[in-house]
Amino acid sequence: MPVHCEDLHIAGKPSRTSSLPQCSVLTPAKKDKKKTKGLFVKEREKPKRPSKSPRNRRNSDDTHPLNRYEPGDDLRRHSTLSTMSTESPRDSLNGGVPVGSDPMETTPAPEAPGAFPTTNGTNGNHQTQEEEKPTPPPHGKTTPPPPREIRPEDAEAFKAAGNKFYKAGQYAKAIEEYTQAIEANWESSTYLSNRAAAYMAANRFPEALEDCKLADELEPNNAKILHRLAKVYTSLGRPKEALDVYNRIQPEATAKDKAPAVTMQKHLSQVEDSLQSGTSGSMAIFALDQAEKGLGSTVSPPRKWRLMRGEAYLKMGTVNSLGDAQNVAMSLLRANNADPEALVLRGRALYAQGENEKAIQHFRQAISCDPDFRDAVKYLRMVQKLDKMKEEGNGHFKAGRYQPAVDIYTSALEVDPTNKGTNSKILNNRAMCYTKLKQWQNAIGDCDKAIQLDPSYTKARKTRAKALGESGDWDEAVRAYKKIQEQSPEEPGIAKDVRNAELELKKSKRKDYYKILGVEKSATETEIKKAYRKLAVIHHPDKNPGDPDAENRFKDIQEAHETLIDAEKRERYDSGVDLMDPSEQFGGGGFGGGMGGMGGGVQIDPEMLFNMMGGGGGGGGGFRFAGGGGSPFGGGGRSPFG
Repeated sequence: MPVHCEDLHIAGKPSRTSSLPQCSVLTPAKKDKKKTKGLFVKEREKPKRPSKSPRNRRNSDDTHPLNRYEPGDDLRRHSTLSTMSTESPRDSLNGGVPVGSDPMETTPAPEAPGAFPTTNGTNGNHQTQEEEKPTPPPHGKTTPPPPREIRPEDAEAFKAAGNKFYKAGQYAKAIEEYTQAIEANWESSTYLSNRAAAYMAANRFPEALEDCKLADELEPNNAKILHRLAKVYTSLGRPKEALDVYNRIQPEATAKDKAPAVTMQKHLSQVEDSLQSGTSGSMAIFALDQAEKGLGSTVSPPRKWRLMRGEAYLKMGTVNSLGDAQNVAMSLLRANNADPEALVLRGRALYAQGENEKAIQHFRQAISCDPDFRDAVKYLRMVQKLDKMKEEGNGHFKAGRYQPAVDIYTSALEVDPTNKGTNSKILNNRAMCYTKLKQWQNAIGDCDKAIQLDPSYTKARKTRAKALGESGDWDEAVRAYKKIQEQSPEEPGIAKDVRNAELELKKSKRKDYYKILGVEKSATETEIKKAYRKLAVIHHPDKNPGDPDAENRFKDIQEAHETLIDAEKRERYDSGVDLMDPSEQFGGGGFGGGMGGMGGGVQIDPEMLFNMMGGGGGGGGGFRFAGGGGSPFGGGGRSPFG
């Protein structure tokens, strides 16, 4: 069957039924009362206005008319061609085939311009019908219907339909109708603005923004379009751009219209001020929460807002907030694992948690993504410097060089004053150095600062309790240890610390023999004797005749010397036994055993015992020992001391 690209007519009238963009095939003409049926004519293609929409560009092998092959159609065409080859021109116009006419001489009637001469089984070029049969398409392909042509005059009808759907709350259908109107007339700002309104109602703000911007380009001073554009900017978290658009509107937009954008911008300014001024990160978090209330219902916070939230969590510095900062960073990295700002944010969170090695890895990765990113370089150098200083300070501490360690830790505190986690650990290290230097108040002060930076830092609390006790305030030390036990009962060794503190408190109620002699608990026998001789000369009653307390001081000095110079007594004293308490001296069991070898299991200085007995001997003191009536030490009742 021949294929021609020129337009064919039926009685000079173009056909309006075809919308195919390719060449058309010859088809039987429709029945006309005034014209002869049976002629092959070509349906006129209506001139089609080029569309800017990509959805109309769908010319492919599957949609070409020659590929719409059906076996039944081919048989019908062969039958029709065979029949028409026997018709004469005159009879064809009259709708019949005369008997006895020569089929080889049949020509188109002059009244039907555009008809083609036919022959019996061949066309005018002597090609057989088998040769002109179209090639069938590949098996298994489904041919979609041709795209429906949208005429410019239909645009208003689509717009009206869209308006009805919009008012009914059927925004998806409204968008479809407005889209067809736009395809019919792409230069209409009204259609774009209407579709933007439907997108906004459907919470599809990115698409609404594109339509508003296109409509604004087509009609820059349209107040309605500008109002919609400003609202979309606000819903997307871009209040500054929204306010710029409001400033273009004439007459000027009302304060009520601008209020959402103004409020959002105010909260964002508060966030930036909080982060820059060094105030609490919780204020920045609160302001961000308020700003996010102005976002569209399906709009996620902009990337910049999320980074500011992560910065605020870092500024808070608590265990939970550092975890929140990591969560923010990870959500950004899931969207883009090469985001240098997100990498630095996570690295800083790790650094604040003491994971310096992992933090350094993140900073290096950020630099590989953006070699010019200054924050990554800054924090990489900072962490490396701190690691070096901490290692140097720890080395001094282990070697017993406590003052150099204090100096190194003091310098390390100046490297990054904002990092609460790291600085709390450095302060605790310096406090431990101060305890070794017996600078108790400095140690307690550093522990207080460390706890203020990190209230959950148990190690600093334990260092503080120890410093309190060693400074002599065991009452406060016991309270501090018990508080730690209440808050962290799982803390290793805390029960033992409480018991030791209680024992030290009990010991502190006795006379402190070490303090009386002015020696350390680790003093040697030689140091104790030397201290005793010196103090005995100074505080001897003969040297202080006018001092009523001199005799008592001298007795305490003697008592301390006698206790500490004896290894066994000193051991018992150090264990917490009060040698002046009879209940402890005799183990709570009295003399027992008739004093036979001091059956209570406790040995007592004979002189001390003699003094306790009032100096009485075997025959003169009102106290007699059993079994001989004299002194238990023998000698017929004489005192062993002369």
